[in-house]
Amino acid sequence: MSVKFQVNGKPVVADADLDTPLLWVLRDELDMKGTKFGCGAGLCGACTVHLDGEVVRACQTPLSVVAGKQVSTVEGLSPDNTHALQRAWIKHEVPQCGYCQSGQLMSAAALLHKNLDPSDADIDMAMSGNLCRCGTYARIRAAIKDAAAELRNA
Repeated sequence: MSVKFQVNGKPVVADADLDTPLLWVLRDELDMKGTKFGCGAGLCGACTVHLDGEVVRACQTPLSVVAGKQVSTVEGLSPDNTHALQRAWIKHEVPQCGYCQSGQLMSAAALLHKNLDPSDADIDMAMSGNLCRCGTYARIRAAIKDAAAELRNA
């Protein structure tokens, strides 16, 4: 079945079963490799994307749910690392293995869309669904604070 929706502002048509997880449509059909498979159960956050501006786990979101909606992926932040979060991630050397980082960035982007002056508690709450096996949580928090300050002053 064909499902029409938008990815990063561009219309797409996906031809897959309606119960196919969005993750596999993005990666396999649309060749967008930024969204990662982690646990497959929606627990680790590696597959985090936005659906109409809200954080969802692409591994648990069936294609049927995205019909007519807007999906934003890490590729949509900026193609050339100029988004405030991407620059802050680089400045603070956040990634080690990097596997969780697309999900981390998407959760951080959702937080900053709603709150440009997050406290440590706000950041911890917003990022609590994203696991980092390398333990770069302090750098993630610092990067989010830097990006928030830049966006506030923009």
